[in-house]
Amino acid sequence: MHITKDSIPTRIDVPGATARQLEDFGDAHGTIGAEYFSFGAGTDLAPLLAGLDSDACHAPHWGYIISGDLTVTYTDATTERCVTGDVFHWPAGHSVRAEADSEIILFSPQHEHGEVLDHVQRQILAT
Repeated sequence: MHITKDSIPTRIDVPGATARQLEDFGDAHGTIGAEYFSFGAGTDLAPLLAGLDSDACHAPHWGYIISGDLTVTYTDATTERCVTGDVFHWPAGHSVRAEADSEIILFSPQHEHGEVLDHVQRQILAT
């Protein structure tokens, strides 16, 4: 199976961020989602995660930085920088800030990340 970026359904599209999410990617049980995120420089997800457990994303992610520069902050206050070409695993309990325009691919547990994206959408609509 393969799909083009533009064929992945858009879940969130606001100034500074676009989230495309393909549910049930290669998994008949719907447990894994494939996602393509674009972030504008300066986009900080932390305010949109407020109200979740520890005010952080509670879904783990595996992925690849197509382009850009991201700072990931964990609930224990540690940070790491992920840049173009990096493969990563972000465990549950994190937030992300784009230091430069960035495009990333994520593979995430569908249920957990779906809850986070639903919360983010509600936060966006409330502003």
